[in-house]
Amino acid sequence: MRADAKKNHDHLLVTARAVVTEQGADASLRDIARRADVGLGTLYRHFPTREALLDALLRESFDELRTKADELERSTSPADALVTWLEDFVACAHTYRGVVALMVAAIEDPDSGLHASCVAMKAAGTRVLTRAQAEGKARPDIEGTDLFALGAALAWLSDQPSSAPRADRLFSVIASAILTT
Repeated sequence: MRADAKKNHDHLLVTARAVVTEQGADASLRDIARRADVGLGTLYRHFPTREALLDALLRESFDELRTKADELERSTSPADALVTWLEDFVACAHTYRGVVALMVAAIEDPDSGLHASCVAMKAAGTRVLTRAQAEGKARPDIEGTDLFALGAALAWLSDQPSSAPRADRLFSVIASAILTT
């Protein structure tokens, strides 16, 4: 990628991150281009679809979640690692309002631009869960898909004005239901 194209790409991502954080996953692509001070065509050259843009935004966060899972596996008790990773997943999914529905759809659709990122992030959570289960710290009847769905549901609750005040308490209830001790 040419230096000027890389600069535009990076600038579009920084701008998109701010706009999507403010407005949610349905943020106007035209608004993103306007705020980035580029034409809509430039935005579409870098990100041909909304999903491609969201994938680029989420990929970094999901990579961080995968790295965090590795660190937690090496440095934290299995139960603490599981709860911390789930907390981080919920926070990541909540950062961009409305992205939960896209993530849930993408994980089931191999043709989705978000699929690979979602699958890799879910696999990291599954590893943390499996470790906790192997140590007898998490229910054996929960799978990585369940953990992903519970995290997505908790992030969705945080997006709902009537449920947001209860989100922390509900997280604790779910974490207690997953852990065996």
